[in-house]
Amino acid sequence: MTEQTAIANYLKYSGNKSVDIKVALVDCDGVLYDSMKNHTRAWVKLMKKNNVKCSRDEFYQYEGMTGADIVKMMFRRGTGKNITDQEAWEYYKVKGRYFNELGEPAIMEGAADVLKITKAAGLKNVLVTGSNQPSILERIDHDYDGLFEADRVTGADTRNGKPNPEPYLRGQQKAGAKPSECIVIENAPLGVQAGHASGSFTIGVTTGPIPEKDLYKAGADIVYPSMTALAEALPLLLEALRATKQ
Repeated sequence: MTEQTAIANYLKYSGNKSVDIKVALVDCDGVLYDSMKNHTRAWVKLMKKNNVKCSRDEFYQYEGMTGADIVKMMFRRGTGKNITDQEAWEYYKVKGRYFNELGEPAIMEGAADVLKITKAAGLKNVLVTGSNQPSILERIDHDYDGLFEADRVTGADTRNGKPNPEPYLRGQQKAGAKPSECIVIENAPLGVQAGHASGSFTIGVTTGPIPEKDLYKAGADIVYPSMTALAEALPLLLEALRATKQ
């Protein structure tokens, strides 16, 4: 799909006559960091330790949900037990320890270029993630120094995680922007669903095993094969989006 077709489709279904992009709402895992492999390994280890059957690949589909919600869902499915919020949080902390034991995930190639392009174009970059993993969140200020706004949305800031649009609606609110003034950058179906439901132009990137068609099915307006590919296309995409004001 071309950028022009994606924008035309967005304007048609959103009911907007134009867009005035001022904010980039950016996911973390799988977008800023190549961290999903480690997350899936940590989840599988936690589940096996608690006799909950699972597959590694299924956790790519759950990306974007809060950690506590994943724990509750898996234990309910695997054991028939409805665990409390506190129990879910304790299990999630154990999962976090397993994640940290695997070492620091690499910065996603092309991610810094994307953020530099959006910032140079005058956009505010706002982090919107379902994660509440301290080891990752603490790295962002160092690895992406000066590229993000101080305000961010994490799994601790919302009642409902992705695919509910609340995280992106909260991001729009923190940035003081309308849905049509934001782009969303996501790599996971649940995150794409949330971005689409929030009313913003949603960009998918296939940085993991999930195919392009699944991101389009989830509601992505356009999909790129990597963050590097997005960085290459982004200047013209932003120009085309802003040209709708004319």
